[in-house]
Amino acid sequence: MASGNIGLSNLSERKIRILQAIINDYIETAEPIGSRTIAKKYGMGISSATIRNEMSDLEEMGLIVQTHASSGRVPSDKGYRLFVDNLMRRRELTYEETAALQRIVMSNMDKIEFLMQETARVLAMLTSCTTVVTQPQCCGLRLKHLQLVPLDEGAVVLVVVTDSKTVKSTVVRIGKAPGRPEQPGHEELARFSEALNAGLSGCGVEDFTPARLDALYRALDAAETPNLRRMFEPVVLAAAKSLQAEEDVRVYTGGMRNILAFPEFSDIDKARPIFTALEEKDMLITLLGGAANEELQIVIGSENTVESLKDCSVIKGSYEMGRDMHGTIGIIGPTRMDYAQATSVLSVIVKKMNAALKAIGGG
Repeated sequence: MASGNIGLSNLSERKIRILQAIINDYIETAEPIGSRTIAKKYGMGISSATIRNEMSDLEEMGLIVQTHASSGRVPSDKGYRLFVDNLMRRRELTYEETAALQRIVMSNMDKIEFLMQETARVLAMLTSCTTVVTQPQCCGLRLKHLQLVPLDEGAVVLVVVTDSKTVKSTVVRIGKAPGRPEQPGHEELARFSEALNAGLSGCGVEDFTPARLDALYRALDAAETPNLRRMFEPVVLAAAKSLQAEEDVRVYTGGMRNILAFPEFSDIDKARPIFTALEEKDMLITLLGGAANEELQIVIGSENTVESLKDCSVIKGSYEMGRDMHGTIGIIGPTRMDYAQATSVLSVIVKKMNAALKAIGGG
């Protein structure tokens, strides 16, 4: 998100220096800072009264806020956004840090699950934040073909083929038809399969909508398929579940308790909803959505779609493993997190993983 209509062109050099001082100091100390402290600590060559006037302007712009009447100022989400987009300089990692990240990737390439766990653990250690890593998954799978085969009384086998050439078979219980003790035979199942393919081929999980399925049901009903009513719902549900299972995301976390080390979350009542959100797999997947490969995305405070994480920021990026497969890595911390450090570490690990996975895949 952009920081409203305020950019660097709206700020004098003096205001920029004061804003940077407030942000850097708050990241380091978690304490509001006043004009007198800025004058003494940062040696700007101007009086505390002048700094106070500039801070008042920055507050009017919404870039800093005063938490209490007698306290100093702290950065706002809007101030962090302007800082991240325009002023932040990523820190160069040391040789030792880069080598450690390289070792994690190269020593675990044949053990993907362990690689995800180690990546989450080491990123949490290097950033002092909570980290989340998703295992690479096929994205946007589409149903290419399905086929129904008779099994026994009250059951058929559903074979689903996806556009990624994954083949999955599932036993579907269809029950007994009242007044029709015989099971659907090969010919009837072949016609039913053909009709389902006509209506569902090319569909992803998100396309199995009530409207589409209702239209498909009516079309099949018009064809007077004898076993339609008892087969339709369980077969379609099983097909959707087969696609969903292939897209199911495995999530690995590190440093879950790191959040408690930050003074702003030392109050357990304030930290509890954050822990609750971080324990919800679907919440984490939502939080990490939208990351573009190697282009890190920074979501600050109120920009979060997850309400319980409005006091946190998320830095996320994705890595690729073959065509149409990607995983996501996220770093979660307070809005005063060390963005320069976190983005530097995450950028390196994403690049290392992409390079290694590309080499393995011959891409």
